[in-house]
This record gives sequence, C-alpha cells and structure tokens, in this order.
Amino acid sequence: MTESTNSEWRSAPPGEAVTPPGEAGSTLVGSPEEPVSPEPPTPPEQPGGKKKVVRLGDRLFQGVATGSGIFVVTIIAAIGLFLLVRAIPALHANEANFLFSGQWRTGDPENMAFGIVDLAWITVASSLVALIIAMPVAGGIALFLTQYAPKVLARPFAYVVDLLAAVPSVIYGLWGALVLAPVLKPVALWINGTLGWIPIFADGNVPANSGSNVFTAGIVLAVMILPIITGVAREVFERTPSAQIEGALALGATKWEVVRTTVWPFGRSGFVGGAMLGLGRALGETVALTVILSYTFEGPHYSIFDAGATFASRIALGSAEFNNHLTVGAYIAAGLVLFISTFAVNALARWIESGSGKGKK
Repeated sequence: MTESTNSEWRSAPPGEAVTPPGEAGSTLVGSPEEPVSPEPPTPPEQPGGKKKVVRLGDRLFQGVATGSGIFVVTIIAAIGLFLLVRAIPALHANEANFLFSGQWRTGDPENMAFGIVDLAWITVASSLVALIIAMPVAGGIALFLTQYAPKVLARPFAYVVDLLAAVPSVIYGLWGALVLAPVLKPVALWINGTLGWIPIFADGNVPANSGSNVFTAGIVLAVMILPIITGVAREVFERTPSAQIEGALALGATKWEVVRTTVWPFGRSGFVGGAMLGLGRALGETVALTVILSYTFEGPHYSIFDAGATFASRIALGSAEFNNHLTVGAYIAAGLVLFISTFAVNALARWIESGSGKGKK
C-alpha cells in the first residue's frame, strides 16, 4: 500500500464512512467497482424418466365417453347402410322414375311403379307452413320471456311452453282433425276466395273447407315445433352480454332499441338454427299428419289446400303391405329419402347454431 493511500484514509472528513485498506471486500478510491451477477435459482428436481400418473377413474371415463361417441356414429351409419341395402332391389324393380314420378303402386311386386314427388310436396309444404307460422311466434315468446317479462312470470310461463313438447302426437292429430279443422273452415274459404289467384292459395285436390289439407296440418305442426324453436331462442337471447345491453341503455336506447341493436343481432343465427331443428322435427312427424290429412288418389295441385300423404304417413299407412321384400323395399326407399333430408336439415341447424353467440362469453 502506498503512502498516499494511507494519508487519504487518515485525512477523511469526520462522519464519512471509508473502508479501511486491507479489509476483505474493500474498494480503493478511484478503482472501478465490478458488478457481481446474482446466482441463478436452482431449478426444482424433476423426476427423471417418470411418466404422468393417470388415475383409473380418468381412464374409465375417457373410454366410456369415446366409446359412446363411436357407438352413436356407428348406429347412424348402420341405419343409413341398412336403408340403402334394402332399397336397392326395389329401385331396380321400379318401373317409374323414383325422383320425379307421383305414382305409388307397390301391391304387385312384379309390376311396381312408385315415386316420391307427391310425397315430397306434401311433406315440404306442410313443414314450411308450420315454420312460417311458428318462427315469429316463437321469436316473440323468447324475447318476451328474456327481455320484458318479470322473473316471477317468466319461469312458469317458460315451463308451460316447454310442456307442449310432452303432448303425444296422436293428441295433436285428434285436436287438429276434430277441433281445429272446423274452426279453420271460414279462414280457409276466405284465403282461397281472396288470394286464389296466387297458385299456392288456389284450389287443391280437396275442397278448401274440408279441413284435411296442408293448411290445417301446417298449423298443427307449428304448435308442435313451437317449444323447440322457443327453447333454443330463449337460451340464445339470454346469452347476450350484459355489458352491451347496459351500454345501449346508457346511451338512451329504449327497450325495443336494445332488442333491435344488441339482443337480436347477437342471437339471430342461433334463432335460425333452432328453426332448422324445428323443421327437422316437422319433416318426420307421422301420427298427427296421418290423422289430419285425408288420403286421395288425385295428384296434388301444389296448393296449401292439397291433401295426400307425407313420407312418414305413407310408410305408416302402408304397413299392411309389408309382406314382400320388394314392397318393403319401396317404402324403405322413401324412408331413405326422409332420413337423408332430416339428417341434412339437422346438420345445417347445428352449423348455423355454432356460429351464433350461444355458449360464448
């Protein structure tokens, strides 16, 4: 140590802490300090070579869930394959165009002629009438229950609407044929007389006041699919973010403006998806339409006052002819078309519903 360093240490002003020379960790005046890097923390010890422990219950649940999904898909594929295999021999023996013919003559296996164009018209027409009637009513009920009705009233009223789905189809059919049809006779006559110049409201293959036509069947189907559409729409509208509703109210929007600008845009695609689910239900209805629609040998006039048979009711009415594999195959071919139609409609409904706000936060 130099003499100048010792003199600087001795001449330090009082009160100033100066590290004496020669002590450990001392720093000489004028020498730069070297930064000391902190030591990295020691990582926790990892169990080397050990796999993640999976509990037996988790394995069982995963296996059951996976097996259930595979089982459902397998059942649907097996049903479609069964319908296709049983329908092919009858389609080969068919003497008419299956897609564009209106004939249905299956009593003689050696001389069969059957087509689905008339069945398709009655099925689609009655389902569309039901959808046109049910959609605005279901949307109004769902908006009322979620946006306007007090909670004390909304819950029991929703239960009442849901109970409509528990009524058996045969009860709806008897109600439509014995109660609703006589009430609708003057309405049908007025529509036919006033709007008869429009082909869809023109005379059908049965009198307009008969009550056993597509018009009556569509109204009954509308009541049957009402709880389906209402339930889906109500669930979707309830998912509307409260922040959007409160923001609209803070800007001075009325209740109707809140519904129009926030609730309806948010749940519109889910509402349409619910309507498609209702359409799938209407396409496959059997007993109620078998009771309501009168059977006729005359082809349809493509009016809502037509009578006839749907895919499902034709199969139900022809069960007495199931005594030959070719005859059965003709009905199975019609069932295959119905199966594909309802499957496609339900798939479309799920696709539309997946793009809605349902389930999103």
